[in-house]
Amino acid sequence: MTVRIVTDSSCDIRGDEVASLNIEVVPLSIRFGDDEYTDREQLSVDRFYELLASSDTLPETAAPSPGRFAESFQRHLDAGATAIVCINISAALSATMQSAITAADSMDADIRVVDSTSITVGLGSIVIAAAEAAKNGASADEVVAIAESMSARTHVFGALDTLENLQKGGRIGGAQALLGSMLSIKPLIDISTGEVQEAGKQRTRKKSMIWLRDKLAEFGEIENLAIMHGEAPDIDDFVALISEVADVSNARTELIGPVVGTHGGPRVVGYAFTVPE
Repeated sequence: MTVRIVTDSSCDIRGDEVASLNIEVVPLSIRFGDDEYTDREQLSVDRFYELLASSDTLPETAAPSPGRFAESFQRHLDAGATAIVCINISAALSATMQSAITAADSMDADIRVVDSTSITVGLGSIVIAAAEAAKNGASADEVVAIAESMSARTHVFGALDTLENLQKGGRIGGAQALLGSMLSIKPLIDISTGEVQEAGKQRTRKKSMIWLRDKLAEFGEIENLAIMHGEAPDIDDFVALISEVADVSNARTELIGPVVGTHGGPRVVGYAFTVPE
């Protein structure tokens, strides 16, 4: 059995890892006003943050069409895949998973669609683990079991520098209570359940980073630590801070791409990890 892994461009996995693990990344679309770009194909991460800084309007994201997923699935089937496992951004945050399900249902093939209930590097860690298992010969059932197990144990926390993007993008969710004082605080969010929830409030960026460090310490033993940021100029300081409570030597550090950056805004920092079984 040859199992192939498909995901979407909210996973924030670097191109070299995508290639080495034969992961197919289906892109979402990013729109700045009247200009629409296909993530990764027409819009790099660097260019996205340049546009974000210069644009008078906040960008918007759009899920891939079912047809785009179907094309991806068909490529793998034509190349000899006997099963496909498609792991996507939380269904609570995007219509992406529904597009994947629609595509899978239209095809006469063994295609499993999994809700990661995660996002950015949390989703990325789940996808990488699934792809490594598939590369080592795991069956579709085994790959799905790995993805679902990790999904239930994956936590994602972040510190925003602004709530403007999240509010205007309509993704504020359970963090609604933060809005009243959004200009004077650095909001902390928890996306571990697949929805944006308020995790705390701090008055300064430094204090928000310390909060993230202390939150990480609360979990004790962790696995698959991955660090994320939206072109944060102080990312090295953040990594050094959390290194006080966790081993960062094998942690992935990834730029947050356009899909999540659209809603999280610039300079966001955070991490994802899994707790042991």
